Amino acid sequence: MGMEKYLNGFDVTIHPETLGEPYKLKKPTLIFVNSMSDLFHRDVPVEFIQDVFRVMKENPQHLFLVLTKRADILLKYDKEGLLEWTENIWAGVTVEDSSIIERIDLLRQTRAINKFLSCEPLLSALPEMNLENINSVVVGGESGPGARPMKEEWVLDIRDQCLEAGVSFFFKQWGGVRKKEAGRLIEGRTWDEKPKKRELTLFE
Repeated sequence: MGMEKYLNGFDVTIHPETLGEPYKLKKPTLIFVNSMSDLFHRDVPVEFIQDVFRVMKENPQHLFLVLTKRADILLKYDKEGLLEWTENIWAGVTVEDSSIIERIDLLRQTRAINKFLSCEPLLSALPEMNLENINSVVVGGESGPGARPMKEEWVLDIRDQCLEAGVSFFFKQWGGVRKKEAGRLIEGRTWDEKPKKRELTLFE
């Protein structure tokens, strides 16, 4: 919503003209704020980020997912009091492998009311994660040509950690070159857990 990072990998362009779109939606809608970009990219003006947060606050009927790899910038702005959180704004960080597991701690330190992890594509084991104050974890394998493998034991361990911590676990896919054939079953069943609060209908 409102910002795209173009394919050359360098230019970040903001689109303030799109900020009015949530007001036009008649039905409650799940809105992935930055599915093709990162709202907390260092080149995005903080004033624009605040405009996005204002729009999300003014549309409590919608659920907004804000996923970032820049957990450090997210926490910095939050500590500076620049972000205003409401229950319909979900803050998430991507955690693909153990080398970036510190993003979980950075996310947990924010004042976001609802927090989630996106372990997709999962590229390594993530043992002994601290899931305190984390509401939900999404796991999925990489898909398409050249997809890197995801081991079953990695997935099972994350599922078990979520069960122990009382955190909802959603398994998206095994992925691979033929993701449809691989499916999304774990030991014969699907895992579509959702937190009980209304705001967590994001996986439906």
